[in-house]
Amino acid sequence: MKQAILTLNKIEKSFPGVKALDGAYLNVYPGKVMALLGENGAGKSTLMKVLTGIYQMDKGGIEYQGKQVRFNDPRHSQLSGISIIHQELNLLPELTIAENIFLGREKTNVFGAISWNKMYQEADALLQRLNVKHSARERLGNLSLGEQQMVEIAKALSFKSQVIIMDEPTDALTDTETASLFEVIKELRQEGCGVVYISHRLKEIFEICDDITVLRDGKFIAEHPVADIDEESLIEKMVGRRLDELYPRIGVQEGKPSLEVKNLCAEGVKDVSFRLNQGEILGVCGLMGAGRTELMKVIYGALKRDSGEVLLDSKLVNANTPKKALDSGIAYISEDRKGDGLVLGLSVKENMSLCSLSDLSKGLQLKHQEEASSVAEFIRLFNVKTPSQNQIIGNLSGGNQQKVAIAKGLMTDPKVLILDEPTRGVDVGAKKEIYQLINQFKAKGMSIILVSSEMPEVLGMSDRILVMHEGRVSGEFNAADANQEKLMACAVGRQYSEVTQ
Repeated sequence: MKQAILTLNKIEKSFPGVKALDGAYLNVYPGKVMALLGENGAGKSTLMKVLTGIYQMDKGGIEYQGKQVRFNDPRHSQLSGISIIHQELNLLPELTIAENIFLGREKTNVFGAISWNKMYQEADALLQRLNVKHSARERLGNLSLGEQQMVEIAKALSFKSQVIIMDEPTDALTDTETASLFEVIKELRQEGCGVVYISHRLKEIFEICDDITVLRDGKFIAEHPVADIDEESLIEKMVGRRLDELYPRIGVQEGKPSLEVKNLCAEGVKDVSFRLNQGEILGVCGLMGAGRTELMKVIYGALKRDSGEVLLDSKLVNANTPKKALDSGIAYISEDRKGDGLVLGLSVKENMSLCSLSDLSKGLQLKHQEEASSVAEFIRLFNVKTPSQNQIIGNLSGGNQQKVAIAKGLMTDPKVLILDEPTRGVDVGAKKEIYQLINQFKAKGMSIILVSSEMPEVLGMSDRILVMHEGRVSGEFNAADANQEKLMACAVGRQYSEVTQ
């Protein structure tokens, strides 16, 4: 095996109430892709923040290109040849693509003035490399979330680094964008760069990575070549136990129709009708841009409805705001937990109870003891890893933030729960915990809509499945009749004759 270009050795890092890293270890080899895996809260992001100088380690050592180093801040690590693509975007929507890529290091001429043409040319070349069909002069805010993620990747490539860290880089990408990214990773490998690839999508790990490092509870567990390990063994190393069945669907006697949507039209939604029964999970899938999230936001009152009806328990719901939808018994968990789902500066308790304050209050007085008791129960149910209820939620791992976002919706005790990409950025162990909790509420008669880009998740958990294409329902299947081929055919606009009624 080649000599490592980068080694993190026995790294320790503690925060008040929690030891995030306890002897963590990582090798990065030139011309190879190292997967860094583990459950949410295993210490992956913390280790990368220590590496790039965002955090300072308590103990341990970092060896880079044969020398012991300690980076003081992210700029220090970048100038040394280490770049990181963060899971959460760090871009400014009001600036152009080129301005975002070269922010703080703009191309200048001998007089110190910005060389706009040179900057646009270099940015356009990076976009072309990633197959992004936009001009570098375009305002970033005009791009989709996936396209913005590609700009974040272009920004990292612009540093011409020796080591590039990719933290959940494909979370918001389409299949086409993911394929473009993988081609760039192959180029980086050929150029001798070392890549650290963090992802919960195990299929990607086996497709693009050469080696695997596993962390658990901040500790180093194992390093293996990808060729020497299978998915089942990998999951067992990550979670410390066997997962016998990833998608634990349960059979529940469905009740009467709970939610009925009739001829709903809005921006991105075209004449959509469907029903949802009590004790049923309705899966909704489709390609990015198919209108899934738009449909859910219209039902929830977050987007304007042009025409059509929404009925809950046979009664018309005129929810033109999220508050009215919540008051009617419809809760929505957004796919964008950072932008729409959570207030990152507030505590776990404040976030979890945010939508339930009217139920936890008497007059103008909040019932603090009842609030703390309810939050404690959901922390236990969801196995949220947090030192206390009062921990600022921005300090938790992404997966634990997601658990809190889902618990926030469930605390309102809704009749209909809409989950939009509920396991995005969540590890396999936490996914199963979320699925088991969904099943618990399903068994109590709650009606659940599960929107997901992961077809195995939709197939594994749903009782019935809707497929969307260009704002319309292009297919509907009972779970027993569905497979990935049928769903994909409908997702690209082909109609299937075996549509269930």
